[in-house]
Amino acid sequence: MPCTPKKTFATALETGNHLLVQLKENQPNLDADVRAIADRRQPSDTASSRDIARSRQEQRTVDVFPVGDALAKSEWQPFIKNIIRVTRQTWLRQAATGRWTQRAEVSFYVSSAQGLAAPIWAEIIRGHWGIENRNPYVRDVSCNEDRSRIRHNPGIMARARSFALNILRHNATTNVAQALWNGALSLDLILAYRAL
Repeated sequence: MPCTPKKTFATALETGNHLLVQLKENQPNLDADVRAIADRRQPSDTASSRDIARSRQEQRTVDVFPVGDALAKSEWQPFIKNIIRVTRQTWLRQAATGRWTQRAEVSFYVSSAQGLAAPIWAEIIRGHWGIENRNPYVRDVSCNEDRSRIRHNPGIMARARSFALNILRHNATTNVAQALWNGALSLDLILAYRAL
């Protein structure tokens, strides 16, 4: 039985949990409905933050829209209670020219949870990106998992990569790419890692 977003929401609610999901373009009707609700209504709560790094500045605004009865005629009505809009404006400094270029992005999230303030939603969404950067990004970039040519039982190699990443994290490794490079050059370094 294929997994669908509605089934995922239903399973979460049946087990007493809530779900926060970033809205993607693979649900065009829901995407259009959510954008229309956000365009027509005023947010019930808003939070803003500004991050400044050496060559990057980011302004983030999180708006929360309670759905109420806006999806009453939709199949999503029992599942979606809040819409969260995250607007990011990022300025990136080009090292060669010293000029700043601007990038803007708007993301929508839907959730079955209610009663959370905008700063809490901002923290939850930002925390998710920490997970995204810590796991799938490392797998794709450092471990070259997407470029793997293993076609027979690729799950075995995926488990081996997971095992290796877990050992590196257990040993407080922060730069996985550097640790993999160093480990390829020194068997003694690999054998010196603490076991799980």
